[in-house]
Amino acid sequence: MEEKTVVLIVGAGPAGLATAACLTQLSIPYVIVEREDCSASLWRNRAYDRLKLHLAKEFCELPYMSYPAEAPNYIPKDQFIRYLDNYIERFNIRPKYHTEVKSCTYDQDKQCWFTLAHDMATSVDVRYTSRFLVVASGENSAENIPTIHGLNGFAGETIHSSRYKSGTAYSRKKVLVVGCGNSGMEIAYDLASHGANTTIVVRSPVHVVTKEIIRCGVTLVQYMPMNTVDDLLVRMSNSVFGDLSRHGIVRPEIGPLLLKAKTGRSAVIDVGTIGLIKKGTIKVVGNISTIKGNIVEFDGRKASTFDAIVFATGYKSTANTWLKNGESMLNGDGLPKKEFPNHWKGANGLYCAGLAKRGLAGIAMDSRNIANDILSSLH
Repeated sequence: MEEKTVVLIVGAGPAGLATAACLTQLSIPYVIVEREDCSASLWRNRAYDRLKLHLAKEFCELPYMSYPAEAPNYIPKDQFIRYLDNYIERFNIRPKYHTEVKSCTYDQDKQCWFTLAHDMATSVDVRYTSRFLVVASGENSAENIPTIHGLNGFAGETIHSSRYKSGTAYSRKKVLVVGCGNSGMEIAYDLASHGANTTIVVRSPVHVVTKEIIRCGVTLVQYMPMNTVDDLLVRMSNSVFGDLSRHGIVRPEIGPLLLKAKTGRSAVIDVGTIGLIKKGTIKVVGNISTIKGNIVEFDGRKASTFDAIVFATGYKSTANTWLKNGESMLNGDGLPKKEFPNHWKGANGLYCAGLAKRGLAGIAMDSRNIANDILSSLH
């Protein structure tokens, strides 16, 4: 089975949907394929119950559609999913679900992309021919669990944060959370709130801020130098939280906005976790050295027993497993070679959306840039 289109979009998460909407506004034909049975599967199926958008709603809109006026400043997961459903309806986006891309190759002679995909519902292979290809499969395609000596022999339960929903099932259990980003800190808080004996691994320096502080920073940086804003944010955070180093949490040497710009690592927006750490309700430990049965040993020869381990250690891109001619745009990890904001365009009509670790605001920028560039190429 063969199908021709001007643009093929791989992935129906927020990045793919935003790109589809921007193409629609410019009357550019496209096809969007998605391996899962729904759009935004990360949000629908792999996000914990208490999740909210970490930035205020004005920084999290997709192109051409605002949130309802009555929506709260920080959008809960369920409301964000409703927003996406309304977005799909408004722009008449019709993803081809259950369609897994096997390979994408560029034909220099015919100057087009050949994409082989498998329709899992009908077991039929489909060959798409397109002039342009948009990689919107996301930086969060596959679970990332670190290699730890003895992990395979751990006697308790191990799960990735993508399968964590609530701390209800862990009441009175000893649970270790690995990872101190926003997901790890929120999951630790949720576990402790449900009566779990909670410990969190803090492996690297991290900025901790409030949602008001980061909202202030994202607003001010539009008018002031980033270093100046970062200095202000660090002072504000120190005023709110004090010195956290005695609790095992050390700040990075560079400020939160510059760290995000250089590495894509976000500051942690505290939901109450720091207060529980200060009280001793949540314990902080260093890196894991080895696991023996249900005993976890940490650097410094500390050890403790646990009933469960939750890995809030992020995700990784899988684009390189199917994209065969992406060297102009992606590195060995399936992420952009070029730095933001020039990361979104490769050679031969190849683009990526949502791979720059810039959240929904970055997705909005990528999708507009891609659609406008395709329009320019067509003309």
